[in-house]
Amino acid sequence: MSARADDENDRDTELPSFRQSLGDALRKSGLGQVTPGEVPTARSLLAAIGGVRGLVESILPGLGFLVIYTLTRDVTLAVLAPVALAVVFVVVRLVTRSPVSQALAGIIGIGVSAALALLSGRAEQNFLPGIVINVASVSVLLVSIAVRWPLIGVIVGFLTNEGFEWRQNRSKRRVLYLATWLWAGLFALRLVVELPLYWARNVEWLAAMKLLLGVPLYAGLLWVTWLLVRAVYAKAGERSAE
Repeated sequence: MSARADDENDRDTELPSFRQSLGDALRKSGLGQVTPGEVPTARSLLAAIGGVRGLVESILPGLGFLVIYTLTRDVTLAVLAPVALAVVFVVVRLVTRSPVSQALAGIIGIGVSAALALLSGRAEQNFLPGIVINVASVSVLLVSIAVRWPLIGVIVGFLTNEGFEWRQNRSKRRVLYLATWLWAGLFALRLVVELPLYWARNVEWLAAMKLLLGVPLYAGLLWVTWLLVRAVYAKAGERSAE
């Protein structure tokens, strides 16, 4: 009996630790940067996409690929230039002792994309990993809705230290379902636009659409999600105060 009780106590202590760790990680994510606070600001939105440096690191490799490929039609040069930029970003972060996780994730993604393009000799293969990520993202979001655990609700629950109490509140639940549908719509829109271009091997338009549907749309939806969550949680707080 004592051994069983000890095991249960261990699980009880591990679970809050896991939740705390996950919550801390989410608070450092894009959504975590815009969810807290009383008034939405441009600074909070910029922080959500990694600040000025994060913005540059997100846009410049794709822009470099588009410009170089359009001018030269050289697949090797077009895919290796973003890799070189990503390496520079990592080195700069190391020299300035800044967090390197975002830059390392970027160089891995860019490296895999470049390898696919170089091995196949087809420039459109550079965009295959991004398409796969979009498919996986929309699938996870739709599954979370289907099983009645909308992913944005789960994330917000951790960010606000509320856990899963939002499931008992109809207003919160509806808004968090809506937010999850909106994110699913974002990834679905990317697929609707990018897949025909990928199949048509229209590399220039594919690169341009990836840029257009990337950071700008992501940042805008973060903002909308922040406003939706803030509105419903503010109303719930007012009712609790009454």
